[in-house]
Amino acid sequence: MSARLDGNIIVLEGACRVEDAEPLLGWLQADRSLIVDLTDAEHLHTAVLQLLMAMRPALKGPARDDFIREWLTPALLEADPLGMAPHEG
Repeated sequence: MSARLDGNIIVLEGACRVEDAEPLLGWLQADRSLIVDLTDAEHLHTAVLQLLMAMRPALKGPARDDFIREWLTPALLEADPLGMAPHEG
């Protein structure tokens, strides 16, 4: 498994596969104050990425992987990355 709980930090390392989404969801639902460490993540399965986008946990990094650092992390840090805020009018 590429996701593990270490105290108050969820460490994602290596290639995070779909199987990592379920324990990640459980940990974040149980304690919303947990921090997700992306430092050693090399790949995030879409299910893991979607979960991070939905739950919006605090992140620790920066990721060593260029794609995660330059493309995914900024999207995870945006207030409304998918433009889903309610529209007035």
